[in-house]
Amino acid sequence: MLNPRDIRRRFDRAAASFDGADFVHAVTRDGLLSRLEPLVIEGGRILDLGSATGSSGRQIRKRFRRAHVVALDLSHPMLVRARAKKAWLAKSSFVQADASKLPFEEGSFDLVVANQLLPWVPQPQELFAELARILKKGGVFAFATLGPDSLQELARAGLQVNPFPDMHDIGDGLVRAGLSDPVLDIDHLQVSYEDVDCLFADLTRMGGRNTAVTRQPGLTGRKRFGARAGALAASADKGRILLNLELVYGHCWGSGRRNDPTVTKFAANSIPLRR
Repeated sequence: MLNPRDIRRRFDRAAASFDGADFVHAVTRDGLLSRLEPLVIEGGRILDLGSATGSSGRQIRKRFRRAHVVALDLSHPMLVRARAKKAWLAKSSFVQADASKLPFEEGSFDLVVANQLLPWVPQPQELFAELARILKKGGVFAFATLGPDSLQELARAGLQVNPFPDMHDIGDGLVRAGLSDPVLDIDHLQVSYEDVDCLFADLTRMGGRNTAVTRQPGLTGRKRFGARAGALAASADKGRILLNLELVYGHCWGSGRRNDPTVTKFAANSIPLRR
């Protein structure tokens, strides 16, 4: 399981360098937003969930010019960076909060967008339940994440990779939370590095290092880590290290207020009088 406190600290440290290493986020951001093109949202409220330094929010602002965009992230330094991008400050708000404990009223948003947030959520079902609560009926949740076939090159070298949920498990979880008609599709991306040092430098700059609760203190020790990094380098193809990413895109709709399944309600006039 992921450690939320460790996640926040890592992204706090990565805020200053994040924009220089977020090329995977940029690819999935473009893919996610292109899938939103058929939507018509003239006004209303949009939540950029896991906003990081605000790059998605700026693009959302261009696409939905009349909407109020709320950028939410666990990391305060990330939000400070986002606020500094003044081109999209009009009709925008910035909130520091845990995505699984959203500080918004029921039915607050017409659209929620989450680009590469799901890999960092310890309990996705809690997040899905919150999304079902804050989305208006007919509102849309759109996301991009990584599938389980991602980063297998690191796993084969003996390096710990946090598991990514299967597309079908995501769809089932969305439905269980009360969201409706999930639509998911998959794309693929291959990234190459000239050496192991460049690879791990990029992971550090974007906050993508090991955040599992069960990780060993001090990572794995210098010798063991060096051996695993050496195994990764030995797998290089024509002198370059190749990483394959499975990109999962999806969207679904809010269903409005859900009744508590533990409570049964009757209309008062349907109860017969006792004579």
